[in-house]
Amino acid sequence: MVFLNGKFMPIEEAKVPVLDRGFIFGDGVYELVPVYSRVPFRLDEHLARLERSLELVRIRNPYTRAEWRDIILQLVAKQPFEDQGVYFQVTRGVAKRDHAFPKDAVPTVFVMSNPLVTPPKELVERGAAAVSAADDRWLHCDIKSISLIGNCLLRQVSADAGATETVLFRDGKLTEASASNVFVVKGGVILSPPKSNLILPGITYDVIFELAQAAALPFEYRDVSRDEVFSADELWVTSSSKEVLAVVTLDGKPVGGGRPGPVFRKMHALYQDFKQRVMRAGKERQAA
Repeated sequence: MVFLNGKFMPIEEAKVPVLDRGFIFGDGVYELVPVYSRVPFRLDEHLARLERSLELVRIRNPYTRAEWRDIILQLVAKQPFEDQGVYFQVTRGVAKRDHAFPKDAVPTVFVMSNPLVTPPKELVERGAAAVSAADDRWLHCDIKSISLIGNCLLRQVSADAGATETVLFRDGKLTEASASNVFVVKGGVILSPPKSNLILPGITYDVIFELAQAAALPFEYRDVSRDEVFSADELWVTSSSKEVLAVVTLDGKPVGGGRPGPVFRKMHALYQDFKQRVMRAGKERQAA
């Protein structure tokens, strides 16, 4: 069951005109919200990021935040699985093919939900492989755009190498990965690039900072050089689906000791505890 332009329907019945600007130009934005025990995690934060992306690309938001929440909760309730990843996107709508924005197009809204797949225990235990690449995407990576060909090309670099992620550098500095945020540990200090137009402001990125702060783990937002990444004691990637995952080889060379390090193990334990206590409780249940 999916939601398309005001109606719930089987996915086989969901159809979008070929002149939709999402199909023609990749002209739209999206979000993906993790759902634990049927409760969306930090839904307001995801909706706020959607609102920001829509504003930056000048697409009218078709729903109020309360309406978005109702649509998402209804869709979650219609699925047979407890943990879900709810994907929703808004395109500029259907119009004659012209690069300039159409004046009267009605935004297209599509929402679907799939089982939430997190890294298997074996991968968490042994750590992941990654490769590096130049970050040659556009300069508005903070917009969660459906125009993801740059990310797809960079993710394919790691897929071709049998690796989990592609860690990206621009002008000798770490930005993010093809579908993740990146954290580095050096001398016991957790480092990550500050939010800017060059990285997507991840919701999980914020959770990692909050958990580090609560546990008094040293943390710095600052520029991280390529040399610092390749000489790091630990390297992590984070996202809604990856949660927090240690990278133990980069371009075929071991990171630190070549296995998940002690700071990662601490953070992973904190994250799993947080997931049980807060994510699965949800703000609604927590307040009850």
